[in-house]
Amino acid sequence: MQVQLSGILSQAAGGARCVDCAGATIGELLQALLLKYPEMQSHLDDGIAVAINGEIYRDRRDQPIPANADVFLLPRIQGG
Repeated sequence: MQVQLSGILSQAAGGARCVDCAGATIGELLQALLLKYPEMQSHLDDGIAVAINGEIYRDRRDQPIPANADVFLLPRIQGG
């Protein structure tokens, strides 16, 4: 599946805004991404949001990803 990356996550993937990766759930997808792009580890540790077909999931690594889904990874926004 195509995974869209934004901000610092794109930088951790060598500047790629879109990468191919597989995973039946958010957790599997993130593990596969880390195998390809270990530089993402610190950003994943800081927290990210995953948008699947326009719905945002946080801390839901067991969330299934449907076939042909639009998947976006968004870095955590710092604020107070």
